[in-house]
Amino acid sequence: MVDELTITDRAANKIRKLLGEAEERRGLRVRIVEGGCSGFEYQLEIDFPEAKDRVFEKNGARVLLGADSLQHLKGTELDYRDQLMQSGFVFNNPNVKATCGCGTSFST
Repeated sequence: MVDELTITDRAANKIRKLLGEAEERRGLRVRIVEGGCSGFEYQLEIDFPEAKDRVFEKNGARVLLGADSLQHLKGTELDYRDQLMQSGFVFNNPNVKATCGCGTSFST
């Protein structure tokens, strides 16, 4: 399986907007945490990179992943959808085996 996270142009644009004028080194941290009805869920926050992080960049947008989260995100495409009824980051994650009814948690 590919050991990479792909960031679409839409996601990169949104990350840059979220970071705004923040210090240059900051990025969007993606964590996979235990929770939700299917076992795991995505958690996002603006953060500084840590020593053991993998940092993925596209067009000035940075995504920070710790080793524990990377194992669940290998080969994932991070996208951003801005639709009338729902907007937000979308994880096209090939590792997901099942999701809950509301689509906010998953199992691998």
